[in-house]
Amino acid sequence: MRIPIAALLLLAASAVPTLAADWPQWRGPEGNGVSHETNLPLVWNDQRGITWKADLPEWGDSTPAIWGNAIFLTSQHDENLLVLKLDKATGHIVWTQTVGAGTVKRAPIKGTSPTERKEQKFHNLQNMATPSPVTNGQVVVVHYGNGDLAAYDFDGKQLWHHNLQADYGGYTIWWGHANSPVIYGNSVISVCMQDSLADVSKPLVESYLVAHDLRTGEQLWKTSRMTGAKAEECDAYTTPVFTEVDGQTQMIIMGGNQVDAYDPATGKQLWFLPRIVGGRTVTGPVVADGLVFVTQGKSGPLLAVKFGGKGELPRQSIVWHHEEGTPDSSTPVAWENHLFAISDHGIARCYDLHSGREEWSERLKGDYKASPVAADGKVYFLNTHGQCTVVSAAAHFDNLAENQLDDDTIASPAISDGRIYLRGHKALYCIGRDF
Repeated sequence: MRIPIAALLLLAASAVPTLAADWPQWRGPEGNGVSHETNLPLVWNDQRGITWKADLPEWGDSTPAIWGNAIFLTSQHDENLLVLKLDKATGHIVWTQTVGAGTVKRAPIKGTSPTERKEQKFHNLQNMATPSPVTNGQVVVVHYGNGDLAAYDFDGKQLWHHNLQADYGGYTIWWGHANSPVIYGNSVISVCMQDSLADVSKPLVESYLVAHDLRTGEQLWKTSRMTGAKAEECDAYTTPVFTEVDGQTQMIIMGGNQVDAYDPATGKQLWFLPRIVGGRTVTGPVVADGLVFVTQGKSGPLLAVKFGGKGELPRQSIVWHHEEGTPDSSTPVAWENHLFAISDHGIARCYDLHSGREEWSERLKGDYKASPVAADGKVYFLNTHGQCTVVSAAAHFDNLAENQLDDDTIASPAISDGRIYLRGHKALYCIGRDF
Protein backbone atom coordinates (compact mmCIF):
# COMPACT_ATOMS: atom_id res chain seq x y z
CA MET A 1 0.00 0.00 0.00
CA ARG A 2 1.38 3.38 -1.03
CA ILE A 3 -0.19 6.66 0.08
CA PRO A 4 1.67 9.53 -1.58
CA ILE A 5 1.73 12.87 0.20
CA ALA A 6 0.70 14.65 -2.16
CA ALA A 7 -27.06 20.06 -12.70
CA LEU A 8 -28.52 18.16 -10.19
CA LEU A 9 -31.14 16.13 -11.86
CA LEU A 10 -33.10 13.78 -9.64
CA LEU A 11 -33.19 10.71 -11.85
CA ALA A 12 -36.37 10.90 -13.84
CA ALA A 13 -36.02 7.18 -13.50
CA SER A 14 -37.76 7.02 -10.19
CA ALA A 15 -41.41 6.48 -9.44
CA VAL A 16 -40.38 6.89 -5.78
CA PRO A 17 -37.96 9.63 -4.65
CA THR A 18 -34.35 8.43 -4.62
CA LEU A 19 -32.50 8.66 -1.32
CA ALA A 20 -29.07 10.25 -1.32
CA ALA A 21 -27.61 6.94 -0.11
CA ASP A 22 -29.03 4.86 -2.96
CA TRP A 23 -27.21 3.81 -6.13
CA PRO A 24 -30.18 2.56 -8.19
CA GLN A 25 -28.50 1.98 -11.56
CA TRP A 26 -25.24 1.91 -13.47
CA ARG A 27 -23.42 5.19 -12.69
CA GLY A 28 -25.62 6.10 -9.76
CA PRO A 29 -28.73 8.15 -8.98
CA GLU A 30 -28.11 10.77 -11.66
CA GLY A 31 -26.52 8.40 -14.19
CA ASN A 32 -23.30 10.40 -14.20
CA GLY A 33 -20.97 8.52 -11.84
CA VAL A 34 -21.23 11.18 -9.12
CA SER A 35 -22.08 10.63 -5.46
CA HIS A 36 -22.81 13.51 -3.08
CA GLU A 37 -21.79 11.53 -0.02
CA THR A 38 -18.81 12.49 2.10
CA ASN A 39 -16.35 10.78 4.43
CA LEU A 40 -15.88 7.81 2.09
CA PRO A 41 -13.11 5.20 2.44
CA LEU A 42 -9.71 6.21 1.12
CA VAL A 43 -7.44 3.27 2.00
CA TRP A 44 -8.12 -0.47 1.75
CA ASN A 45 -6.64 -3.81 0.72
CA ASP A 46 -7.36 -7.51 1.35
CA GLN A 47 -6.34 -7.12 5.02
CA ARG A 48 -8.03 -3.85 5.94
CA GLY A 49 -11.04 -1.78 5.04
CA ILE A 50 -13.20 -4.71 3.87
CA THR A 51 -16.50 -4.55 5.79
CA TRP A 52 -17.63 -7.76 4.14
CA LYS A 53 -16.95 -9.90 1.10
CA ALA A 54 -19.69 -11.91 -0.60
CA ASP A 55 -18.72 -14.79 -2.87
CA LEU A 56 -20.79 -14.73 -6.05
CA PRO A 57 -21.81 -17.38 -8.58
CA GLU A 58 -19.40 -16.55 -11.38
CA TRP A 59 -19.50 -14.31 -13.25
CA GLY A 60 -20.65 -10.99 -14.69
CA ASP A 61 -19.61 -7.40 -15.31
CA SER A 62 -22.79 -5.65 -14.14
CA THR A 63 -22.63 -2.94 -11.48
CA PRO A 64 -24.73 -3.37 -8.31
CA ALA A 65 -28.04 -1.52 -8.02
CA ILE A 66 -28.60 -0.47 -4.39
CA TRP A 67 -31.78 0.70 -2.68
CA GLY A 68 -32.20 0.87 1.08
CA ASN A 69 -30.82 -2.38 2.49
CA ALA A 70 -31.09 -4.25 -0.83
CA ILE A 71 -28.30 -4.86 -3.33
CA PHE A 72 -29.17 -6.38 -6.71
CA LEU A 73 -26.69 -8.04 -9.05
CA THR A 74 -26.86 -10.15 -12.17
CA SER A 75 -24.53 -13.02 -12.96
CA GLN A 76 -24.11 -15.91 -15.35
CA HIS A 77 -23.38 -19.36 -13.90
CA ASP A 78 -22.71 -21.84 -16.71
CA GLU A 79 -25.74 -21.19 -18.97
CA ASN A 80 -28.00 -19.87 -16.19
CA LEU A 81 -28.75 -16.15 -16.09
CA LEU A 82 -29.20 -15.12 -12.46
CA VAL A 83 -30.45 -12.15 -10.48
CA LEU A 84 -29.41 -11.95 -6.83
CA LYS A 85 -30.56 -9.86 -3.90
CA LEU A 86 -28.03 -9.30 -1.13
CA ASP A 87 -28.41 -7.78 2.32
CA LYS A 88 -26.42 -4.53 2.32
CA ALA A 89 -25.49 -4.77 5.98
CA THR A 90 -23.98 -8.27 5.83
CA GLY A 91 -23.49 -9.28 2.18
CA HIS A 92 -25.71 -12.32 2.76
CA ILE A 93 -27.49 -13.51 -0.39
CA VAL A 94 -31.21 -13.16 0.42
CA TRP A 95 -32.51 -14.81 -2.76
CA THR A 96 -31.42 -15.90 -6.21
CA GLN A 97 -33.70 -16.25 -9.23
CA THR A 98 -32.91 -17.83 -12.58
CA VAL A 99 -34.25 -15.48 -15.26
CA GLY A 100 -33.27 -17.51 -18.32
CA ALA A 101 -30.42 -19.31 -20.00
CA GLY A 102 -28.01 -18.71 -22.83
CA THR A 103 -24.85 -20.00 -24.44
CA VAL A 104 -22.12 -17.42 -24.96
CA LYS A 105 -20.56 -17.70 -28.40
CA ARG A 106 -17.05 -16.32 -28.69
CA ALA A 107 -15.23 -14.99 -31.71
CA PRO A 108 -11.60 -13.94 -32.20
CA ILE A 109 -10.89 -10.19 -32.14
CA LYS A 110 -10.48 -9.76 -35.88
CA GLY A 111 -12.35 -8.71 -38.97
CA THR A 112 -15.79 -10.33 -39.08
CA SER A 113 -17.17 -11.96 -42.21
CA PRO A 114 -20.66 -11.12 -43.56
CA THR A 115 -21.92 -14.50 -42.35
CA GLU A 116 -20.49 -14.03 -38.85
CA ARG A 117 -22.02 -10.55 -38.66
CA LYS A 118 -25.56 -11.95 -38.77
CA GLU A 119 -25.24 -13.37 -35.25
CA GLN A 120 -23.80 -11.68 -32.16
CA LYS A 121 -20.62 -12.98 -30.56
CA PHE A 122 -19.17 -12.01 -27.19
CA HIS A 123 -15.87 -10.42 -26.30
CA ASN A 124 -13.74 -12.49 -23.92
CA LEU A 125 -14.08 -9.81 -21.23
CA GLN A 126 -17.85 -10.12 -20.98
CA ASN A 127 -20.74 -12.54 -20.98
CA MET A 128 -24.52 -12.17 -20.91
CA ALA A 129 -24.51 -10.60 -17.42
CA THR A 130 -22.96 -7.29 -18.46
CA PRO A 131 -26.04 -5.00 -18.45
CA SER A 132 -26.59 -3.56 -14.97
CA PRO A 133 -29.90 -3.85 -13.10
CA VAL A 134 -32.01 -0.78 -12.35
CA THR A 135 -34.50 -0.18 -9.53
CA ASN A 136 -36.97 2.46 -8.34
CA GLY A 137 -37.27 1.09 -4.81
CA GLN A 138 -40.24 -1.15 -5.59
CA VAL A 139 -39.32 -3.01 -8.77
CA VAL A 140 -35.93 -4.17 -10.05
CA VAL A 141 -35.43 -4.70 -13.79
CA VAL A 142 -32.70 -6.94 -15.17
CA HIS A 143 -31.48 -7.43 -18.71
CA TYR A 144 -29.06 -9.89 -20.34
CA GLY A 145 -27.11 -10.28 -23.55
CA ASN A 146 -29.48 -12.94 -24.86
CA GLY A 147 -32.33 -10.40 -24.86
CA ASP A 148 -34.06 -11.43 -21.62
CA LEU A 149 -35.69 -8.44 -19.92
CA ALA A 150 -37.54 -9.09 -16.66
CA ALA A 151 -38.97 -7.28 -13.64
CA TYR A 152 -39.07 -8.54 -10.04
CA ASP A 153 -40.43 -7.18 -6.80
CA PHE A 154 -38.13 -6.98 -3.77
CA ASP A 155 -39.36 -10.37 -2.53
CA GLY A 156 -38.08 -12.08 -5.67
CA LYS A 157 -41.44 -12.53 -7.42
CA GLN A 158 -41.23 -12.14 -11.19
CA LEU A 159 -43.70 -9.52 -12.42
CA TRP A 160 -43.13 -9.99 -16.15
CA HIS A 161 -40.63 -11.23 -18.70
CA HIS A 162 -39.83 -10.46 -22.35
CA ASN A 163 -37.08 -11.51 -24.71
CA LEU A 164 -36.17 -8.62 -26.99
CA GLN A 165 -34.61 -10.91 -29.60
CA ALA A 166 -37.82 -12.94 -29.77
CA ASP A 167 -39.95 -9.78 -29.92
CA TYR A 168 -37.90 -7.61 -32.29
CA GLY A 169 -35.33 -9.81 -34.04
CA GLY A 170 -31.95 -11.38 -33.35
CA TYR A 171 -29.01 -9.27 -32.22
CA THR A 172 -26.28 -8.50 -34.74
CA ILE A 173 -24.02 -6.47 -32.45
CA TRP A 174 -20.47 -7.70 -32.90
CA TRP A 175 -19.23 -8.17 -29.32
CA GLY A 176 -22.31 -9.00 -27.26
CA HIS A 177 -25.33 -6.89 -26.34
CA ALA A 178 -24.53 -4.96 -23.14
CA ASN A 179 -26.80 -1.88 -22.89
CA SER A 180 -28.27 -1.33 -19.41
CA PRO A 181 -31.96 -0.42 -19.07
CA VAL A 182 -33.11 2.84 -17.46
CA ILE A 183 -36.31 3.72 -15.61
CA TYR A 184 -38.39 6.80 -16.38
CA GLY A 185 -41.51 7.26 -14.28
CA ASN A 186 -43.57 4.11 -14.68
CA SER A 187 -41.62 2.81 -17.67
CA VAL A 188 -38.38 0.99 -18.31
CA ILE A 189 -36.51 1.92 -21.49
CA SER A 190 -34.12 -0.36 -23.37
CA VAL A 191 -31.75 0.57 -26.18
CA CYS A 192 -30.44 -1.69 -28.94
CA MET A 193 -27.82 -0.31 -31.35
CA GLN A 194 -26.44 -2.92 -33.73
CA ASP A 195 -25.05 -3.72 -37.18
CA SER A 196 -27.69 -2.89 -39.82
CA LEU A 197 -26.03 -5.29 -42.33
CA ALA A 198 -26.84 -2.61 -44.93
CA ASP A 199 -23.84 -3.58 -47.08
CA VAL A 200 -24.49 -7.33 -47.11
CA SER A 201 -28.21 -8.09 -46.96
CA LYS A 202 -31.76 -6.79 -47.05
CA PRO A 203 -33.94 -5.90 -45.22
CA LEU A 204 -31.88 -3.82 -42.82
CA VAL A 205 -31.51 -4.92 -39.22
CA GLU A 206 -33.12 -2.30 -36.99
CA SER A 207 -31.60 -0.38 -34.11
CA TYR A 208 -34.29 0.85 -31.75
CA LEU A 209 -35.49 2.18 -28.40
CA VAL A 210 -38.38 0.50 -26.63
CA ALA A 211 -40.32 1.33 -23.46
CA HIS A 212 -42.28 -1.16 -21.35
CA ASP A 213 -44.65 -0.56 -18.46
CA LEU A 214 -42.69 -1.09 -15.26
CA ARG A 215 -45.44 -3.08 -13.53
CA THR A 216 -47.03 -5.05 -16.38
CA GLY A 217 -44.36 -5.29 -19.09
CA GLU A 218 -46.78 -3.92 -21.70
CA GLN A 219 -45.01 -2.18 -24.58
CA LEU A 220 -45.65 1.57 -24.34
CA TRP A 221 -43.75 2.79 -27.37
CA LYS A 222 -40.99 1.76 -29.78
CA THR A 223 -38.80 4.08 -31.88
CA SER A 224 -36.51 3.09 -34.73
CA ARG A 225 -33.02 4.60 -34.49
CA MET A 226 -31.31 4.19 -37.86
CA THR A 227 -28.39 6.62 -38.16
CA GLY A 228 -26.87 5.58 -41.50
CA ALA A 229 -23.80 4.06 -39.83
CA LYS A 230 -22.31 0.96 -41.45
CA ALA A 231 -21.08 -2.39 -40.09
CA GLU A 232 -19.37 -2.18 -36.69
CA GLU A 233 -19.86 1.60 -36.55
CA CYS A 234 -23.55 0.85 -35.86
CA ASP A 235 -22.69 -0.96 -32.64
CA ALA A 236 -22.98 0.81 -29.29
CA TYR A 237 -22.85 -0.54 -25.75
CA THR A 238 -23.91 2.69 -24.07
CA THR A 239 -26.66 3.56 -21.58
CA PRO A 240 -28.95 6.62 -21.93
CA VAL A 241 -28.75 9.55 -19.53
CA PHE A 242 -31.49 12.01 -18.52
CA THR A 243 -31.35 15.77 -18.27
CA GLU A 244 -33.82 18.60 -18.12
CA VAL A 245 -34.01 21.38 -20.74
CA ASP A 246 -36.52 24.21 -20.37
CA GLY A 247 -38.67 22.11 -18.05
CA GLN A 248 -38.67 19.05 -20.33
CA THR A 249 -36.91 15.80 -19.50
CA GLN A 250 -34.66 14.62 -22.33
CA MET A 251 -33.05 11.21 -22.74
CA ILE A 252 -29.65 11.48 -24.44
CA ILE A 253 -28.15 8.57 -26.37
CA MET A 254 -24.76 8.10 -28.04
CA GLY A 255 -23.93 5.50 -30.69
CA GLY A 256 -24.02 4.72 -34.39
CA ASN A 257 -21.96 7.86 -35.19
CA GLN A 258 -24.65 10.08 -33.66
CA VAL A 259 -25.65 11.72 -30.38
CA ASP A 260 -29.33 12.59 -30.01
CA ALA A 261 -32.13 13.15 -27.51
CA TYR A 262 -35.63 11.76 -27.12
CA ASP A 263 -38.75 12.48 -25.13
CA PRO A 264 -38.74 9.49 -22.73
CA ALA A 265 -42.52 9.68 -22.38
CA THR A 266 -43.19 9.14 -26.09
CA GLY A 267 -39.96 8.07 -27.78
CA LYS A 268 -40.05 11.10 -30.10
CA GLN A 269 -36.66 12.36 -31.24
CA LEU A 270 -36.00 15.95 -30.11
CA TRP A 271 -32.60 16.80 -31.60
CA PHE A 272 -29.62 15.02 -33.16
CA LEU A 273 -26.00 15.62 -34.12
CA PRO A 274 -24.99 13.18 -36.87
CA ARG A 275 -21.69 12.30 -38.56
CA ILE A 276 -19.70 11.72 -35.37
CA VAL A 277 -17.86 9.08 -37.33
CA GLY A 278 -15.66 6.66 -35.43
CA GLY A 279 -16.03 2.98 -34.59
CA ARG A 280 -18.29 1.02 -32.28
CA THR A 281 -19.09 3.07 -29.19
CA VAL A 282 -18.50 1.81 -25.66
CA THR A 283 -17.98 5.12 -23.84
CA GLY A 284 -21.35 6.55 -22.82
CA PRO A 285 -22.55 10.17 -22.82
CA VAL A 286 -21.97 12.44 -19.83
CA VAL A 287 -24.10 15.55 -19.21
CA ALA A 288 -22.76 18.43 -17.13
CA ASP A 289 -23.62 22.15 -17.07
CA GLY A 290 -25.41 22.30 -20.43
CA LEU A 291 -22.86 20.16 -22.29
CA VAL A 292 -22.86 16.52 -23.31
CA PHE A 293 -19.47 14.81 -23.57
CA VAL A 294 -19.13 11.91 -26.02
CA THR A 295 -16.34 9.92 -27.65
CA GLN A 296 -16.24 9.11 -31.36
CA GLY A 297 -15.85 5.37 -30.82
CA LYS A 298 -12.66 3.27 -30.82
CA SER A 299 -10.70 5.91 -28.91
CA GLY A 300 -11.73 8.66 -31.30
CA PRO A 301 -11.88 12.35 -30.33
CA LEU A 302 -13.57 13.37 -27.09
CA LEU A 303 -16.21 16.01 -27.90
CA ALA A 304 -18.04 18.59 -25.82
CA VAL A 305 -21.41 19.37 -27.43
CA LYS A 306 -23.69 22.28 -26.54
CA PHE A 307 -27.20 20.91 -26.96
CA GLY A 308 -30.69 22.34 -27.12
CA GLY A 309 -33.27 23.31 -29.69
CA LYS A 310 -34.95 21.00 -32.18
CA GLY A 311 -33.87 18.91 -35.14
CA GLU A 312 -30.30 18.65 -36.45
CA LEU A 313 -27.71 20.57 -34.45
CA PRO A 314 -25.11 22.61 -36.36
CA ARG A 315 -21.46 21.53 -36.30
CA GLN A 316 -20.77 24.67 -34.28
CA SER A 317 -22.48 22.86 -31.41
CA ILE A 318 -19.16 21.08 -30.86
CA VAL A 319 -17.59 23.45 -28.34
CA TRP A 320 -14.26 21.67 -28.04
CA HIS A 321 -12.59 18.37 -28.84
CA HIS A 322 -9.48 16.40 -27.90
CA GLU A 323 -7.93 13.65 -30.01
CA GLU A 324 -5.07 12.26 -27.91
CA GLY A 325 -5.41 9.43 -25.40
CA THR A 326 -9.20 9.37 -25.18
CA PRO A 327 -11.13 6.53 -23.53
CA ASP A 328 -12.37 3.58 -25.55
CA SER A 329 -14.31 1.86 -22.74
CA SER A 330 -14.51 4.01 -19.60
CA THR A 331 -17.09 6.80 -19.45
CA PRO A 332 -15.68 10.09 -18.09
CA VAL A 333 -16.96 11.78 -14.94
CA ALA A 334 -17.46 15.50 -14.23
CA TRP A 335 -16.81 17.19 -10.90
CA GLU A 336 -17.34 20.93 -10.49
CA ASN A 337 -15.52 22.58 -13.42
CA HIS A 338 -13.47 19.53 -14.40
CA LEU A 339 -13.92 16.46 -16.59
CA PHE A 340 -11.90 13.35 -15.74
CA ALA A 341 -11.26 10.56 -18.24
CA ILE A 342 -8.98 7.55 -18.53
CA SER A 343 -7.81 5.61 -21.55
CA ASP A 344 -7.94 1.83 -21.65
CA HIS A 345 -4.16 1.75 -21.08
CA GLY A 346 -4.23 3.98 -18.02
CA ILE A 347 -3.62 7.55 -19.18
CA ALA A 348 -5.78 9.68 -16.86
CA ARG A 349 -6.57 13.23 -17.89
CA CYS A 350 -8.31 16.23 -16.40
CA TYR A 351 -9.92 18.84 -18.66
CA ASP A 352 -11.47 22.19 -17.96
CA LEU A 353 -15.17 21.48 -18.44
CA HIS A 354 -15.95 24.51 -20.60
CA SER A 355 -12.76 25.33 -22.48
CA GLY A 356 -11.42 21.79 -22.92
CA ARG A 357 -7.99 22.87 -21.71
CA GLU A 358 -6.00 19.86 -20.52
CA GLU A 359 -5.12 20.53 -16.90
CA TRP A 360 -3.10 17.39 -16.26
CA SER A 361 -2.24 14.01 -17.73
CA GLU A 362 -0.78 11.10 -15.75
CA ARG A 363 -0.25 7.40 -16.31
CA LEU A 364 -1.91 5.17 -13.72
CA LYS A 365 -1.08 1.52 -13.20
CA GLY A 366 -2.84 -1.15 -15.26
CA ASP A 367 -5.56 -1.27 -17.90
CA TYR A 368 -9.05 0.20 -17.48
CA LYS A 369 -12.59 -0.82 -18.46
CA ALA A 370 -14.62 0.36 -15.44
CA SER A 371 -15.85 3.94 -15.46
CA PRO A 372 -14.49 6.26 -12.74
CA VAL A 373 -16.73 7.67 -10.02
CA ALA A 374 -16.40 10.97 -8.19
CA ALA A 375 -17.34 11.87 -4.62
CA ASP A 376 -16.26 14.24 -1.86
CA GLY A 377 -13.66 15.97 -4.04
CA LYS A 378 -12.04 12.70 -5.16
CA VAL A 379 -12.05 10.52 -8.28
CA TYR A 380 -11.82 6.74 -8.00
CA PHE A 381 -10.18 4.97 -10.97
CA LEU A 382 -10.56 1.15 -10.86
CA ASN A 383 -8.36 -0.94 -13.16
CA THR A 384 -9.03 -4.44 -14.49
CA HIS A 385 -6.97 -6.21 -11.81
CA GLY A 386 -8.43 -4.88 -8.59
CA GLN A 387 -6.39 -1.72 -8.11
CA CYS A 388 -8.25 1.49 -7.35
CA THR A 389 -6.28 4.74 -7.57
CA VAL A 390 -7.83 7.69 -5.74
CA VAL A 391 -6.89 11.21 -6.88
CA SER A 392 -8.04 14.70 -6.01
CA ALA A 393 -10.85 16.00 -8.22
CA ALA A 394 -8.86 19.13 -8.95
CA ALA A 395 -6.92 20.98 -11.63
CA HIS A 396 -3.66 19.62 -10.19
CA PHE A 397 -2.73 15.94 -9.99
CA ASP A 398 -2.66 14.60 -6.44
CA ASN A 399 -2.40 10.83 -6.01
CA LEU A 400 -4.05 10.15 -2.64
CA ALA A 401 -3.99 6.34 -2.47
CA GLU A 402 -3.53 3.13 -4.41
CA ASN A 403 -5.66 0.25 -3.14
CA GLN A 404 -5.38 -3.39 -4.23
CA LEU A 405 -7.81 -6.33 -4.14
CA ASP A 406 -7.05 -9.86 -5.31
CA ASP A 407 -9.71 -10.02 -8.03
CA ASP A 408 -10.40 -8.98 -11.61
CA THR A 409 -12.59 -5.88 -11.80
CA ILE A 410 -14.44 -4.82 -14.95
CA ALA A 411 -17.65 -3.51 -13.34
CA SER A 412 -17.86 0.15 -12.33
CA PRO A 413 -17.91 1.04 -8.60
CA ALA A 414 -21.08 1.85 -6.65
CA ILE A 415 -21.38 4.10 -3.58
CA SER A 416 -24.01 3.91 -0.84
CA ASP A 417 -24.23 4.96 2.83
CA GLY A 418 -20.56 5.86 3.15
CA ARG A 419 -19.31 2.63 1.62
CA ILE A 420 -17.89 1.69 -1.78
CA TYR A 421 -19.01 -1.52 -3.49
CA LEU A 422 -16.64 -3.20 -5.94
CA ARG A 423 -17.84 -6.12 -8.00
CA GLY A 424 -15.11 -8.57 -8.97
CA HIS A 425 -15.34 -11.78 -10.94
CA LYS A 426 -15.20 -13.80 -7.72
CA ALA A 427 -16.94 -11.63 -5.13
CA LEU A 428 -18.68 -8.40 -4.21
CA TYR A 429 -16.60 -6.27 -1.82
CA CYS A 430 -18.04 -3.77 0.62
CA ILE A 431 -15.37 -1.17 1.42
CA GLY A 432 -15.76 0.81 4.65
CA ARG A 433 -13.63 3.25 6.59
CA ASP A 434 -10.96 1.54 8.70
CA PHE A 435 -10.80 3.65 11.86
